[in-house]
Amino acid sequence: MTLTAFDAIAAALNDAQVRFLVAGGLAVNAHGFVRTTYDVDLVIQLDPVNIARAFAALATLDYRPTVPVTGDQFADRTQRESWIRDKGMQVLNFHSPRFKPAPVDVFVTEPFEFDTEYESAMRGELLQGLWVRFVSLPTLIAMKRLANRPKDLEDIEQLRMLAQDEGNDAQNT
Repeated sequence: MTLTAFDAIAAALNDAQVRFLVAGGLAVNAHGFVRTTYDVDLVIQLDPVNIARAFAALATLDYRPTVPVTGDQFADRTQRESWIRDKGMQVLNFHSPRFKPAPVDVFVTEPFEFDTEYESAMRGELLQGLWVRFVSLPTLIAMKRLANRPKDLEDIEQLRMLAQDEGNDAQNT
């Protein structure tokens, strides 16, 4: 995944006034443990207007869902709950021919109280004037714990060590 793709995705979502948070490997990197990641994991606020904006913004970069799902279908809470229950769906995958090495995964649930997390999220400036919110460190660790894959467990260990180091640095100043 290239930073150019992430920059373009973030700019398109910001320009469309989409309320979103970056999770997954990019959030791990933003919190200080640099590792390779192959996709962009997003939690968007799941209200119909925000979903329509997100689908439209991603479409400007030629991102399309890998399964035949429209923005209206994704905005239907009952439909999303059915996908979760019947298909085990956790994210909706998007791919773009322009950004092949950078798929986008959009969570089909808000795995936390969105407004609260949005306010406490870490903000980072990707490019001059291009600000992005990353899920907070405690939320990221909780999300990784739920995923419980070997890579997630390694991320948790590294993130906890970074948090301890930051705590020690704050105490020594």
